[in-house]
Amino acid sequence: MTFNVAKLRVKELAEALSVDSPEIIATCTLLKIPASSPLSSLTIDQSKEIIDYIQKTIPKQNINEK
Repeated sequence: MTFNVAKLRVKELAEALSVDSPEIIATCTLLKIPASSPLSSLTIDQSKEIIDYIQKTIPKQNINEK
């Protein structure tokens, strides 16, 4: 039996965080998450890891302003 795992594209995560896709891809490289284009898929766990990293490195006011 196969289960569908929820996935999010890099570009969708970038839009949700109000950052550019290349910034998400660069973060993926730092965190050793395989993503090379805006259409790359991320698992929920990978997305959470990226969100945590970006929220720590980018001042909160910049994310909320955009």
